[in-house]
Amino acid sequence: MANEQLFDNTKIAFQLKSDSELERAYFLFKMISHQPLVRIGTAATNFALKANLPVEGLIRSTVFDHFCGGVNEDDCLPVIDKMYTKGVCSVLDFSVEGKEEEAAFDAAMQKTLKIIRFSDEKEAMPIAVFKPTGFGRFHLYQKKGEGKVFTEAESQEWNRVLERFDTVCKLAKEKDVEVLIDGEESWMQDAADDVCEEMMRRYNKDVPIVYNTLQLYRWDRLDYLKGLYERAKKDGFTIGVKIVRGAYMEKERDRAEEKRYDSPICATKEATDINFNTTLEYILNRLDVISVFIGTHNEQSCYQAMDLMEQMNVAKNDNRVWFGQLYGMSDHISFNLAANGYNVAKYVPFGPVKDVMPYLIRRAEENTSVAGQTSRELSLLKEEKQRRKL
Repeated sequence: MANEQLFDNTKIAFQLKSDSELERAYFLFKMISHQPLVRIGTAATNFALKANLPVEGLIRSTVFDHFCGGVNEDDCLPVIDKMYTKGVCSVLDFSVEGKEEEAAFDAAMQKTLKIIRFSDEKEAMPIAVFKPTGFGRFHLYQKKGEGKVFTEAESQEWNRVLERFDTVCKLAKEKDVEVLIDGEESWMQDAADDVCEEMMRRYNKDVPIVYNTLQLYRWDRLDYLKGLYERAKKDGFTIGVKIVRGAYMEKERDRAEEKRYDSPICATKEATDINFNTTLEYILNRLDVISVFIGTHNEQSCYQAMDLMEQMNVAKNDNRVWFGQLYGMSDHISFNLAANGYNVAKYVPFGPVKDVMPYLIRRAEENTSVAGQTSRELSLLKEEKQRRKL
């Protein structure tokens, strides 16, 4: 068994945090641990931003600076460089959500291309990321996935979406920068899956450059991966997958209930955990074809991955296996894994304060809903505060 105490080392976990940053983190997680406070805070923040009240400074110095790298790429450099001194890489994530115009999609593509060029010059940034709906309208993916016929205008629009994907993946291949494509809601994901697979066929000939995301709170994802694996072996391409538990659970269940279809989400948290761990094992047994980015804040899943790697004689720094956590969360996992020689990357969101708010609000809500997540963060921060006092 992997050393089950590995993630308890708070000295390594918070080595980059000053005393005041430690206090701020403790204060934030304390606030997040109160569900009513998160609800009130979310409503108040949304209102203040819409009304153009001067709250950006306050947001910036608290929740934004804790969970985000900065307002633009250059702003993130000190964070990236600092983490890299401890062996933790960065995945710059332009976290602006919910745009619907072509100009915004082109801008998101240009931003992603810029990050890939930026990554090419920095060892600390071997991976880039984008969201399918950053490159095209949600409704378009949905219509495509449902097999409905596009209008002439929609066909042209869809071709532009495909062009954006291709432009980005092509540059990633040229620069040898891996690119993670985020997973989104199930009713638009089929079309996104198809595009991701097409990109893998084009650009994952020898090594995986393109990574699709499997949200494993969906019970159908392992079967999807098995099918993809068979096609990859038959047609001679490699697979990149990022595995996560998932981010849209309430939304998924509500829609399934409203539209009267079976929920795509596992019935229980336990079923999700089993699905995640089974899929992880499936992948680690097939590293000849599949490379994996393990996006998890779950300590047990990390221990399991470490155990399996050991059993299969997979080197800790084998480039086919990466661990990832979000910036501002689970430092006890990221920094302790890196200190032990594993490949680790933090997702570092950035963007204008106002535009990144939906992302930050989702983080806060997620932390309140995942039982144990916040209390674990709090107890480790508390422990480190005590350790420093002594």
